[in-house]
Amino acid sequence: MIIFRYLSKEILLNMLAVSSVLMVIIMSGRFVKYMAKAATGELSPELVLQIMALRLPGFLELILPLGLFLGILLGYGRLYLESEMAVLYASGISQQRLISYATGPALLVVLLVASCSLYLTPLGSQQMAHLLEQASARSQIEMVTPGRFQPMDNSGVSYVQNIDDSGQMDRVFFAQRSSTGQLEVVLADAGQRIRQKDGSHFLVLDQGSRYEGQPGQADYTETRYQQYGVKIETDELVVQATDTESLPTQALLLRDDPTSKAQLHWRLTIPVLALVLTLLAVPMARVNPRQGRYARLVPSILIYLLYITLLSGARSNIEDGKAGVELLWLVHLGFLLLAANLIVLGSFWARQFNRLPVFSLRSGGAGK
Repeated sequence: MIIFRYLSKEILLNMLAVSSVLMVIIMSGRFVKYMAKAATGELSPELVLQIMALRLPGFLELILPLGLFLGILLGYGRLYLESEMAVLYASGISQQRLISYATGPALLVVLLVASCSLYLTPLGSQQMAHLLEQASARSQIEMVTPGRFQPMDNSGVSYVQNIDDSGQMDRVFFAQRSSTGQLEVVLADAGQRIRQKDGSHFLVLDQGSRYEGQPGQADYTETRYQQYGVKIETDELVVQATDTESLPTQALLLRDDPTSKAQLHWRLTIPVLALVLTLLAVPMARVNPRQGRYARLVPSILIYLLYITLLSGARSNIEDGKAGVELLWLVHLGFLLLAANLIVLGSFWARQFNRLPVFSLRSGGAGK
């Protein structure tokens, strides 16, 4: 039990470190993308953090298996490098026992990944779709970014110099084409959005002018006003979660189309990915102390990338109706056989790996 706790701690600490770095990298990229949309008025700034939180389970279901894979490689690799594994082998600990010890943290990751892929990710996708539909149904007056000219749905342009915390707008400008083809320009010193008890919305402008006419012609009309109210039309919100990524797993079980089948088996296959990667990582973590801790890191990452690429390709073929769901599980079976081969013939493959020129040169240099 002491050895199990020690090895599990080594794996989990490395997994958390790797997963945290990967999460920061991915979340930072997404955050910049969403903030760019918020800056252009395509997305409300207050929705950015909500969307990031809802996307988190979808990121975790792919990051955690990779984090576990690298955690085992780095954790066990350090033990080989510092000859602690030699002591464990001398004490009667076999490679099969090491695999069983690594299965403990792996089962924890499998539970987390299964929770994300089967429940949390679809729920987050559904909630995010709901938020985005709500945002698209909101009036563009609510989405105005101060100090920036922004296009409007009715081929118009809006500009507000400043908006305070209470929603009071300063120096308002609107320009749009009327139904007769004339250009309408509205200027105001101030404005405010007001919501009535019946749910209707009005934009009330103070101290301004309204111009209507044809550009290049002098026969335009000018109307000065103390207060000018405009009713704001908002689109009716209709939420339809038809995207298969947003459908609950129970709903996918009742559907028979290829896209739904591919989505269902993809959700089931992600937890299996973590288990197969565990079986691959333990024999691949075995390194010669003279080679260094990261000797197997590059080939291991290449194997992981190949694994994910084949799974994604199988999913695409299933969605297109070119293959059955068995293709996904055949990919898992292939890498499971690879893991069994590395476990049974680990010493043979280790000798072949050590014969590679880059490692033979390093070993020779260390021995001189």
